[in-house]
Amino acid sequence: MGIKKVCFVIHSLQAGGMERVMSELVNYFAATKKYQVHLVLYGIKREVFYEIQKDIIIHKPNFEFDNSKRILSTIKTISFLRKKIKEINPISVLSFGERWNNLVLLSLYGSKIPVYVSDRAQPDKPLGFKDDFLRKILYPKAKGIIAQTSKAKDIFSTFYKHNNFKIIGNPIRPIESKIIEKENVILMVGRYIESKQQDILIKIFAKLNAPNWKLVLLGYDHLKQENQQKWHQLAKELNVADRVVFTGKQSNVEDYYNKSKIFAFTSKSEGFPNVIGEAMSAGLPVVAFDCIAGPSDLINDSQNGFLIPLTLENKFADKLQYLIDNQSIREEFGEKAKKNMAQFELNYICKKYEDFIIFNN
Repeated sequence: MGIKKVCFVIHSLQAGGMERVMSELVNYFAATKKYQVHLVLYGIKREVFYEIQKDIIIHKPNFEFDNSKRILSTIKTISFLRKKIKEINPISVLSFGERWNNLVLLSLYGSKIPVYVSDRAQPDKPLGFKDDFLRKILYPKAKGIIAQTSKAKDIFSTFYKHNNFKIIGNPIRPIESKIIEKENVILMVGRYIESKQQDILIKIFAKLNAPNWKLVLLGYDHLKQENQQKWHQLAKELNVADRVVFTGKQSNVEDYYNKSKIFAFTSKSEGFPNVIGEAMSAGLPVVAFDCIAGPSDLINDSQNGFLIPLTLENKFADKLQYLIDNQSIREEFGEKAKKNMAQFELNYICKKYEDFIIFNN
C-alpha cells in the first residue's frame, strides 16, 4: 500500500486567520512524512501569502473566476473540484469556509470520498437564504463537522442533523516574552470595523480613573469602513484623544503584547478570537465581552480574565478599573492565562485534526 494522500481545500491562502490555520495544518501533515499532502486553491484570488513546505502539491484551476459570469464560473469551479479531487483520490478531504464548504460538498456529492468541513466565522451568522438552505442540505452529507468552540457546536447541532461533531480550537502562536519595560497600556488588537466596537471601548476608557494609562488600538480600516477618523473624533469629544493611540497596521504585534499590561476586547461577534489567545499567551489578563463565539472557550472568568455580558459597558469598565488598581491580580491572572494556552499549542491542535479526519474514517 502506497503513501496515504490527504487533500486540503480552501479558496486561497491570502493573509487571514482561517488561511493561517490552513497553512499550519498542511505544513504539519507534510512534516509527519506519513502523507502526500495536496492543497487545492480554487477561489477568486488564489494567492499563497503563508509559507508552506515545498513538497506540498498545489492545485489551481486553469481558468480565472469571472465575476461578470458568476454562474458559469461557479459551474466550472464545481466541475474542476470534482474532477481534481477524484483524480487525487485522497483518504480524506478537509474544507474551510462557510459558503466555500457548500461548493466543495456539492462538487463531491454522491462520491465516496470522506469530506470534513469547518465553518470559521460567527456560528449563528446567517449567510442568506441560498447558502443557509444549501448548508442544511449538504452539511449532513459531510463525514464530520469541526466547530471551533463549544458554543459553535451547540448552535450547529440545532442547525444540522449530524452525529459527528468535533470541537477543535485554533492553534495559538506563542508570544515570546521579551525584555521590554511594561507600560500603563490597555491594548486591543483588531481591524477598525463596527463589529469589533472599538468606539465602545473608547467610551469605556473615558469612564476610567486612569490618568496615567493609554488605550492602544492596533488595527486598520477595513471592509470600506472608514472608522479611524470617526473614532478619533469620538476620543476628542470625550477628552481622551491624547491617551488613545491608533497604530495602523503593524508587523511587530508581539512588542505591543509584551509592553502592555491589560488586554481588552469589545467585539460583539467572533468565530475564534486568536488575538485573545495571543494576549493570554503573552501573559496578559483579558477583559472581553462574552460574544458568540470564542471568549468563553479561552477565558476562565475571574481566574485569568473577565467575561462581560454583551452591552454591560459599566461592568466592563469596573473590571478594567479593578485590574488597573491591582497589580498583583494582573500578574496572577496573566500567569494563569499563559499556562491555559498550552491546550492550544500548534502541534497539539494539529494532532487533533489528524485524529479526526484520518483515524475517524
